[in-house]
Amino acid sequence: MQKSANNPIVIVIGTGSIGQAIARRVSAGKHILLADLRRENAEAAAKILSEAGFEISTTTVDITSRESVHALVKQAMEIGEVTGVIHAAGVSPTQASPATILKVDLYGTALVLEEFGNVIARGGAGVVIASQSGHRLGALTAEENKLLALTPVDELLALPMLQPDTITDPLHAYQISKRGNSLRVMAEAIRWGKRGARVNTISPGIIMTPLAKDELSGPRGAGYRHMIELSAAGRVGTPDEVGTVGALLMGADGTFITGSDFLMDGGVTAAYWFGELAPK
Repeated sequence: MQKSANNPIVIVIGTGSIGQAIARRVSAGKHILLADLRRENAEAAAKILSEAGFEISTTTVDITSRESVHALVKQAMEIGEVTGVIHAAGVSPTQASPATILKVDLYGTALVLEEFGNVIARGGAGVVIASQSGHRLGALTAEENKLLALTPVDELLALPMLQPDTITDPLHAYQISKRGNSLRVMAEAIRWGKRGARVNTISPGIIMTPLAKDELSGPRGAGYRHMIELSAAGRVGTPDEVGTVGALLMGADGTFITGSDFLMDGGVTAAYWFGELAPK
């Protein structure tokens, strides 16, 4: 495909159901570049979206590698102008060790934000999928917040607060990674804003995806089911509901929203801090 100044492109990193749901709502008339660690995941998503009428390309990316993310940026720029970035890649506490979670969910997200923040088009927008877990981490100090938000990407994993003797549990690693995502996006919104672009996070609760199924059938499954039962909504969420919020944040109705985090968890966090789920 020849690059065209009138060929806007939306990048989807992590091609699961949430990334697809947002892409369907914001990509009409645009080219979608689907990027995933596993080629088969990108190809499966491409089949669904192409049959729905979207123009699709696929590729692989390892978000823990600067070389790989930079290659993705280069490939995107060869297709067209990057007007949208949907970052939905990550691993859960059941799927990985603390070190891997920090590398993928925290470092990988910071790397994506930096690399695509260098090329995002004027009027463009990005959405990062964080998690309700980031809202259940206790308050960090002002200095810790600043470190997670502003430490140069390649120095991020060397922070003393992220070392193995401090982060020993996968859930803790996940919570601090997701808190870090929202802080990082807040800081990056300033840099993206200088290019006339916006970026926000969405912090979903339990959304019925393959990752959520892993969690519900894993060692923390009973706890998650308990959270669902005691939440105000009393149910899991759907990828389409996240897609609706993503469409607001990336579309014309969201042009006054940037550097923000949108918690959508059916009331689980409210119940955790002030209701029946509050730690005894």
